[in-house]
Amino acid sequence: MSVTLYQLDGCPFCEKVADRLDEVGVDYDSVWVDAMHSDRNEVKRVSGQRGVPVIVDEEKGITMSESENILDLIDRTYA
Repeated sequence: MSVTLYQLDGCPFCEKVADRLDEVGVDYDSVWVDAMHSDRNEVKRVSGQRGVPVIVDEEKGITMSESENILDLIDRTYA
């Protein structure tokens, strides 16, 4: 799987991104992160920051945060 979504349970922005990926039929792996920002070391490692959602597409060489940017990416790239 080349697409990974880093998300937090109950995060409405994460849910929007996951829903859009499902709508356009993109298979992705979910990585559920800790609620504490200080414990989100894996997110920091891949994206340089600790906020979610973060999407990583290894095949396309894309790492992106901010839900609105990710939604635009999904519409332009996968839809």
